[in-house]
Amino acid sequence: MSSYRPYQHIERRKSRQIHVGSVPVGGDAPVSVQTMTNTLTTDAEATIAQIRRAELAGVDIVRVSCPDEESTKALAEIVREVNVPIVADIHFHYKRAIEAAQAGAACLRINPGNIGSAERVREVVKAAKDHNCSIRIGVNAGSLEKHLLEKYGEPNPEALVESALEHAKILEDHDFREFKISVKASDVFMAVAAYQQLADACDYPLHIGITEAGSKRAGTVKSSIGLGNLLWAGVGDTMRVSLSAEPEEEVLVGWDILKSLGLRPRGVKIISCPSCARQGFNVIETVQTLEDRLAHIKTPMTLSIIGCVVNGPGEALMTDIGVTGGGSGRHMVYSAGKQDHTMPAGDMIEHIVELVEKKVAVLEKADANNTPAEEMAREATMSTTD
Repeated sequence: MSSYRPYQHIERRKSRQIHVGSVPVGGDAPVSVQTMTNTLTTDAEATIAQIRRAELAGVDIVRVSCPDEESTKALAEIVREVNVPIVADIHFHYKRAIEAAQAGAACLRINPGNIGSAERVREVVKAAKDHNCSIRIGVNAGSLEKHLLEKYGEPNPEALVESALEHAKILEDHDFREFKISVKASDVFMAVAAYQQLADACDYPLHIGITEAGSKRAGTVKSSIGLGNLLWAGVGDTMRVSLSAEPEEEVLVGWDILKSLGLRPRGVKIISCPSCARQGFNVIETVQTLEDRLAHIKTPMTLSIIGCVVNGPGEALMTDIGVTGGGSGRHMVYSAGKQDHTMPAGDMIEHIVELVEKKVAVLEKADANNTPAEEMAREATMSTTD
């Protein structure tokens, strides 16, 4: 049910591939989802707990700020206790970068031009090479170099790209190419334009994001517009949604953006109507409950929850399982686009959860046996409630 039509195909930009620990970034690797902790890094216990919550949400890579020596000391314990690669966020002080590499960071987020002398940059690059660290060049509209602000008069896409390429040349001059680049701005237009220009100017993998996007709701909208625009155009190899919210919320939004574009399916994708007076059940409440009850599922599948028969059958044609509100306290269940059985309203949530989990088991078994899911589905017909 989830096969792609030609108009849904996204041609991704061809970039070279690097690694952040065990996670490939660029090339033919899937777009990875990142977040950043907001605990004090020196509080290793709280930071580890926050990273584990992000792991449950599906994060691939987590960034941790290392502003002082105490933070880089705590980083060693943090890296040891979590299951995802850790990026050390470094600003200005080259020794923090060296300490972070020694502590087990998989990647260093730095701007080489801000590290200091050529000798200091050489030491940081050597530490990255010695400890198998990649680097992210992180350019931000809010902290552009003075000479670029004087040249352009204000932050703009051209200044962001020029800054990024200047930093890239520093690393290239030290024979280091295991890096990715970001050119973030809080202005969506500026960020998107900068990434588009940078994508044309180099083949390095790009870390995309709209920085300081705002609150959970406003930031989600802003990030979806900017990142969705870039991803739809094939630009972006790894991404972070920056929200004034808990890190796991950033991860969930990031996944939803990727799932909406068909770039990286994961878990149950629910297609639901906004509800109206025609609804045969409380759609909003049902969807909210199902999102919570099905959050543990990682296998990609689609579920349509439609309140009435106007759009229900049509949506069911395009989803693995569909539910359409009916009369007399019974609702229609569809399997692979066809009417399968009816169910009583009172058992609705439990019944849908059971159907989804059963379907997921079929899909996982088919994947494990390398058998077409349709054939497995015929062998394991869904249970029917009359």
